Amino acid sequence: MEQKLYDTYLEILREELVPAMGCTEPIAIAYAGALARETLGAEPERVVLRVSGNIIKNVKSVIVPHTGGRKGMRTAVAAGICCGNASRELEVLAEVTPEQLEALADYLNRVSITIEESDSNCPFDLQVTVFAGTEEAYVRIVGHHTNVVTVRKNDQLLVDLPFSDEVIQHPESRMLLTVKDIVDFAGEVRIEDVAPTLQRQIDYNTAIAKQGLEEQYGANVGSILLRSYGDSVENRAKAWAAAGSDARMNGCEMPVIINSGSGNQGMTASLPVIVYAEERKATQEELYRALVVSNLVTIHLKTGIGSLSAYCGATSAGCGAGAGICYLFGGRYDEIAHTIVNALAINSGMICDGAKASCAAKIASAVEAGLLGMQMNQHDSQFYGGDGIVVKGVENTIQAVGKLAREGMRSTDRKIIQLMIGEN
Repeated sequence: MEQKLYDTYLEILREELVPAMGCTEPIAIAYAGALARETLGAEPERVVLRVSGNIIKNVKSVIVPHTGGRKGMRTAVAAGICCGNASRELEVLAEVTPEQLEALADYLNRVSITIEESDSNCPFDLQVTVFAGTEEAYVRIVGHHTNVVTVRKNDQLLVDLPFSDEVIQHPESRMLLTVKDIVDFAGEVRIEDVAPTLQRQIDYNTAIAKQGLEEQYGANVGSILLRSYGDSVENRAKAWAAAGSDARMNGCEMPVIINSGSGNQGMTASLPVIVYAEERKATQEELYRALVVSNLVTIHLKTGIGSLSAYCGATSAGCGAGAGICYLFGGRYDEIAHTIVNALAINSGMICDGAKASCAAKIASAVEAGLLGMQMNQHDSQFYGGDGIVVKGVENTIQAVGKLAREGMRSTDRKIIQLMIGEN
């Protein structure tokens, strides 16, 4: 592999696999709130939050960590203002004290927080304006969770970066991803280059999955899977990924390592691979290389879809997990390509109706599709071009699914949001 491409793939992993505490959409709101207060230099007396419909969808039903079990956008922005450390970005609420939690309750009771829907074309658009006396500050995040494009205090622009209002926004480097090159990179990468990033993913995501299995969170999908279907490696792969989501969607205050801006996708792409590696007594190096495949395949699939849409991101991560597990079994490009196509053909109709407890069940379904896609290949069975949305060639099928998600499902997305906020 050329050094430039090698360095690009390495940088993609480092950029994408970062820590976050809680569901990333409310945490992005908290981050913007913390940055807005920091810019204002005083406690805001009034707050206006403008967000795109997809952010409304992903914040409505999920608990914001370190807020005493509170939910919603008002909570998220107020928590950032009262308790947040903007320098921590997606771990903005990691240092909340009991005193700050009391202040948050008081702030929510006495301060006007207005929520408005953005008219931006971009599914991820987040704007916070805060006021104190005659002073005001404004922060805008567009495209993904930490992409701050505007910071303004009164009439002074402190950050003013160019941005697009398009539906899909991603760094150009992501367009260089292909399944063939991902597999080559996984085989060639120097372990010392990826070990810190991947070991952190293993440690963080395994810890929260254990927490989800040991405690009562949400619908307890992970523990129900184990009680109902036993301790086979296939079931454990689903259960551990689901349990991480059980915990994360329902108030657990442990961080996770995300993928494509999503903790659920980060756990789905990693935990099944970790479970299979342990079952097969794989070496640490074999696990790292398989996680390179699972993470980069997930990112590759999500690139054409965008960060937020009506298409459930767990589907992409389940494909990534299947690809990574296939690598553990000795599969390389041909086998992994067939695994991805098979899994996409099985599960590409699953909708995203926001972050909430049922995400854990969707994750289990996505992992099942990834595993079935792999098993089909192992038994010399596959779906072919012309079978529904499947197109000849793995890259063509990935592009087709991207178009389905970002173009074909726009009206579906609007209807989901209308139903979630009570409109007919």
